[in-house]
Amino acid sequence: MSAKFLKIETILFATILTLVTACSTDEKQTVITKTTLVMSEEFDVPGAPNPNLWSYDIGVGPDPSNPWGNNELQYYTDRPQNIIVENGNLKITARRELYLGSSFTSARIITKGKLEQKYGRIEARIKLPLGQGLWPAFWMLGSNIQTGVENPDNSSTLAWPACGEIDIMEYLGNSPTKIFGTVHGPGYSGGESISKNFFLSNSRFDTDFHVFGIEWDENKINFYVDDFLYHSVTPSDVPGDWVFNQPFYLILNIAVGGNLPGSPNAETPFPQSMLVDYIRIYE
Repeated sequence: MSAKFLKIETILFATILTLVTACSTDEKQTVITKTTLVMSEEFDVPGAPNPNLWSYDIGVGPDPSNPWGNNELQYYTDRPQNIIVENGNLKITARRELYLGSSFTSARIITKGKLEQKYGRIEARIKLPLGQGLWPAFWMLGSNIQTGVENPDNSSTLAWPACGEIDIMEYLGNSPTKIFGTVHGPGYSGGESISKNFFLSNSRFDTDFHVFGIEWDENKINFYVDDFLYHSVTPSDVPGDWVFNQPFYLILNIAVGGNLPGSPNAETPFPQSMLVDYIRIYE
């Protein structure tokens, strides 16, 4: 057994012990209920991300006039300058540079067609970047999403948001103590999504690693940071169809600019990186 897994077992035991204590006074703090590890991406092999698990989104988006649907500014690449595994972490780096008509570069990787999960505890340990205009995320889309390639009349695919979206963690680089967890679906997407903020009181997300996760079953999605459950969504909480009873795939990225964070300013330091220590799935 590696030293890394020994460390993790110790942390997991301590977390469970903390939760058992917390649950004696507050049932809502029951976070860890799924404990059988079924997938582990430890980012221990240097170089490009594992091609058996990850694919790249490349370019400025499906529609160049509306990049990635959010008026974002980055060009996503597969270059090691933007994405690499090193020192036991996945490193996604946003850069201010002229590249194929864009003023910024970054990276976005997905598990579509390679790893698609229905239910479970899905978590990642991540350290986030700092700066106005940076928009990192660890999130999921329904595997039946229309990508622009399929025939739109194909009933096996659905346009967003009917396919569903689960944002396990989103973060704006000008607010280093705040993240948010969100679900999008038909009738509750964009500004009408079901979302909640989580604030750190004695730390910052850009200065240390934190664990961001969900516990998900057919009738509930619980969002947590480290061992604290801060958001719970059930079918009764959404004003449209509950579209979360199907497989979803994982996404990691740093967007630059866009409708939500606004553009970087002169004080935004570049390059800026998101470091991912691991991703784990439990059932």
